[in-house]
Amino acid sequence: MSSSPSAMVAEVRRFNRLVTERVGALNDHYLSRGLPLGQARVLWEIGSDGCDVRTLRSRLGLDSGYLSRLLRDLEATGLVVVDPSERDRRVRTARLTAAGARERALLDRRSDALARSLLDPLSRAQRERLVHAMGEVERLLTSAMVEVRRVDPADPRARFCVREYVAELDRRFRAGFDPSASISADDHELRPPNGLMLVATLREEAVGCGALKLHRDEPTELKRMWVAPSARGLGIGRRILAELEAEASRHGSRVLHLETNGSLTEAIALYRSSGYVEVDAFNDEPYAHHWFEKRLPRVRSG
Repeated sequence: MSSSPSAMVAEVRRFNRLVTERVGALNDHYLSRGLPLGQARVLWEIGSDGCDVRTLRSRLGLDSGYLSRLLRDLEATGLVVVDPSERDRRVRTARLTAAGARERALLDRRSDALARSLLDPLSRAQRERLVHAMGEVERLLTSAMVEVRRVDPADPRARFCVREYVAELDRRFRAGFDPSASISADDHELRPPNGLMLVATLREEAVGCGALKLHRDEPTELKRMWVAPSARGLGIGRRILAELEAEASRHGSRVLHLETNGSLTEAIALYRSSGYVEVDAFNDEPYAHHWFEKRLPRVRSG
């Protein structure tokens, strides 16, 4: 296949057409039921325990108006009820009725049958190839949904990431981790002009972060690199690292410094494969076993 952008776009569109045809997305009665695919997917996503409307919107990537119409249609057919949450009256929660639970169970059985119909005509080797390819497509499409944005370090998403970062280091370091004993990366150090922070989100949930401490006449420090375990394998860490490098270059930095603990083998592999070179210790970070440096290309003005 040609690697030109137009050829790749054409291949994606061809793939999309085949998938929508094969899974029955073009039929108003998905899986031979009286529901279009959108309503069937919302019914499945609500699940047996119910789901708040805000979470539904985030999971499915739908605007509030369209999701409201889908829920109204499901309420009108007696499959769903939407009420204020018992914990917080400001939050609306969608729940399946008894009829909705039966419909969801039937859709599950028919979805299994549809999946088998995709696999049954193939040989065992072909089935394994297809399932492997589907897993790879799922990972790549999920990776494409991740957004990396600059946020204030006091943003709730940044706070969440840093808490999880500290907790993971405390679990993985042999002697635990006390951030007060480490070289600081406080809020004021991660705000312009002293620094910046990036947060990666997937379906509006924070799944990773990274930060810079900027210095006018000294190398820029890379701090707080973390990716949620549930989102690893999607290339998020490498993407955050690349965007931090681009930010550092835009701020005139020529050299990036970072230090890391020997137990963080995945991070060490990422840094080495991204062009970081191990150097002599350049600070007295008590938790560090390795110190790395990378020289950045000069950004052309204009």
